[in-house]
Amino acid sequence: MTPVPVSCVALNSTLIATVGYDADSTLLHLNFHDGSRYRYFGVPVEVYEGLLAAESKGVYFNRRIRGSFQHALLRRSG
Repeated sequence: MTPVPVSCVALNSTLIATVGYDADSTLLHLNFHDGSRYRYFGVPVEVYEGLLAAESKGVYFNRRIRGSFQHALLRRSG
């Protein structure tokens, strides 16, 4: 699986380091502080915007993203 170059935005979050979104392919790219990188498929732009606007990025991720979309682990820390 070849990573797609996406511009990432740093988040003020203890869980998520950076987020990127490709609207054409509806791919959400999340880089976590533990070094893990995930790609989430079929994510509506509203979910991405909601993550950016959320007071707690971790709570939003756990409620709206985790377990809701197919995903692929691109890299695990360690």
